[in-house]
Amino acid sequence: AVHTVERMRERGGIFLSLGGNFLSAMSDTERTAEALESCSLTVQISTKLNRSHLITGETAIILPCLGRTDEQVTSCGSQILTVENSMGVVHMSEGSNKRPSMSMRSEPTIIAGIAHKRQDMTGGTIRWLDLGSDFSLIREGIEATIPGFEAYNSRILRPSGFELPNPPRDSRTFRTSSGRAEFSAAEITSFIPDDGAYTMMTIRSHDQFNTTIYTDNDRYRGISGSRRIVLMSREDMHERGFRTGQMVSISTTGVDRRMESGEWSVVPYEIPKGCVATYFPESNHLIPIESYAEGSFTPTSKSVSVLING
Repeated sequence: AVHTVERMRERGGIFLSLGGNFLSAMSDTERTAEALESCSLTVQISTKLNRSHLITGETAIILPCLGRTDEQVTSCGSQILTVENSMGVVHMSEGSNKRPSMSMRSEPTIIAGIAHKRQDMTGGTIRWLDLGSDFSLIREGIEATIPGFEAYNSRILRPSGFELPNPPRDSRTFRTSSGRAEFSAAEITSFIPDDGAYTMMTIRSHDQFNTTIYTDNDRYRGISGSRRIVLMSREDMHERGFRTGQMVSISTTGVDRRMESGEWSVVPYEIPKGCVATYFPESNHLIPIESYAEGSFTPTSKSVSVLING
């Protein structure tokens, strides 16, 4: 994602989003917005509107699609979807809500239609329209490609679905050169914030799923009614003379541009001295796009050097 934003800012291009809220989910909101606006075309395939639909390229297209709770009906009749949960269990997902419009299509159907048109231009033999109307054909392709999906279409009919193979769990099999479990130690890189700065991390509340916020409450942390807060140790608050609820501004250090945000409320919390926490995605615009982990290129959302001023 980091490389995508940087490349789009430099060269533009076409941005196609399969759901989600790219602008709000990505770090460095300002640079991400610049990247989207640099595109000649932005396409959003979405079940509902979000902030990403407001920041667009030269031409913007929104393609409403059916959600998993909607009936999936194509030219081949009713279709079922499958999902994998966090435990590696694949199960059937069948919506029951009447679709809002007969012209609305499911995400697989839309993608297949786009691919079919592209194949008309470039050539190819993939049966995209068949895949977009009969989802069982997609599952047959997955079965032929990925181990563990044998008899895919029949096994998803089980009420509990089926488990994907997990060799270490199932048979104590480890696919390593030694055939045994191998552990490695990774060196921890020291992070020392600038003088007078704090190490900020972003967190999520119980009542949110990614960028979808259900309430402004965080029951496990005792927060209610607001998310634009900065959690700070009582010792740091005392040293700075901050009061509970005092409004402060936060600015990022170590960057060659102004990254600042105001109207944050200070809340005392059991957090190490010198560290503060803010909610994701509200503070994403304080995380520089050029600050990411080596190898994974994950934004450094847990380690941002910031100044806090009352």
